[in-house]
Amino acid sequence: MASIRKVNDSRGGGENVGQQPNDLTPDAGPWHRWGYELRQFREARRLSQQVLARKALIDRSHLGRFERAERPVPRHAAIALDEALDAAGALIRCWDEAERDAPQDGSVAVSSASTATHGANTRGHGASDLVTLAESTPGQAVSLGDDTETVVVPARIHGRILFVPVPRRVVLASGLAGLAATSIPAAAAATTELADMDSPFEHFAQLRRMMIQTDNLIGPRHVLPALQQHLVSLATRRRATRGNDAIELLALETRYEELAGWFAQDIGDERTAHGHTAKALDASLITGDTDLTAYILGRKAQLAADTGHPADALGLAAAARRTARPRSRLEVIAVLHGAHAHAVLGEGAEAHRAYDTALTLLDRAGTDGVWGSWLDTAYISTARARSLAALGDYEQAAADFDTAIAMLPPAYRRDRGVYLARAARAHAGTGNMTLAARIGGQAVGIAAETGSARIFGQLGRLDQTLASAAAEDGVAEFRASLDRIVLHPA
Repeated sequence: MASIRKVNDSRGGGENVGQQPNDLTPDAGPWHRWGYELRQFREARRLSQQVLARKALIDRSHLGRFERAERPVPRHAAIALDEALDAAGALIRCWDEAERDAPQDGSVAVSSASTATHGANTRGHGASDLVTLAESTPGQAVSLGDDTETVVVPARIHGRILFVPVPRRVVLASGLAGLAATSIPAAAAATTELADMDSPFEHFAQLRRMMIQTDNLIGPRHVLPALQQHLVSLATRRRATRGNDAIELLALETRYEELAGWFAQDIGDERTAHGHTAKALDASLITGDTDLTAYILGRKAQLAADTGHPADALGLAAAARRTARPRSRLEVIAVLHGAHAHAVLGEGAEAHRAYDTALTLLDRAGTDGVWGSWLDTAYISTARARSLAALGDYEQAAADFDTAIAMLPPAYRRDRGVYLARAARAHAGTGNMTLAARIGGQAVGIAAETGSARIFGQLGRLDQTLASAAAEDGVAEFRASLDRIVLHPA
């Protein structure tokens, strides 16, 4: 945590709302400390809350509540504020520490002197923390504002494509209706009456298989709302059941939570992804299913690496390997997640050794049913290609991605978009901007169909790389097509 500095109680701009003490009390919560740091940076820059809110595209009233720790702070808001205040990443690092130390139920501890409520989201994420966006027409800029029903969508902010929570009505009005599909009010997740069902376990298992197949075809944005509704129904049924049936339903509920975490990650909602995955891990420990525990630890390692915490990913991957049965495919999965974490950290030799170990373990591994049934040498080669790109070996990464794309079954539409976007970035790394723009253009359509944050994330980075090559063939067309499928806050 950045150091806490004592300053006088003057408020830049003369604001006198919700006074905060100069010194934090010993029992101040992590979000109080983060809000205090935010205020110190703002006052050091001699900015009023109103001016800072305008610079960071954040509602003025929300900014005050952030400083007083009266509502959850979305990470994208911390990033925007850090940039607006030229804090050189200090506020982001403070946010990461606060997120780590805060209660995991999505709540914010509000001081007894506070008169406002924090409005914690019942699903454990901060999707309702960003403000109203004024209605707009396709291609027009929109503003950030307050609303109750939100969906996380890609938006161009300060030249970068970030995933931010936006009111659903604004997304619909913007012409990007496909991106609004994941937003469902908590009340809409009504439970299903299952009292007369002969086999609730098989019913929910079949639903889960169907949603996995649908996700492969069209991506998670249209599937997650249904999955969350069925998860509520499954939990309701499980709580009303006893004995072995309850244990079986809890095991299935654990798989639902893990799948919901994966879907949430793939639409860019990191907080929800962490929440579902944490619940899945807890439930796997209750059921004593060590295979499932090993798999979820691997997923947590993957999530940590993908959200910018590769050192944490190494520890989680090691825990997953310790938990996995020797000579199982779960052991291979754990090693793969550790390999990519090494690559993200720039540890090329360790990453390559880990991939070689994964190949050796795969040769020795038996069949584990659903666990890692998709693992083969081609999958490991594609995983290594991603790490090669992270290590700067773009030539080999591009070649491996091109091979993977040619071998991918047509039903894996979303994964094709992911591979195309990663291949485009690799080709850009080799200096072939024209080819990168052409391949990236193919991924844009799939990004629009599926709303996959993995595709958007790669395309956003490709867009930044191609910004310096605007004169190259196809670059302007690619950037224009990407702009048409993201929101543009005013």
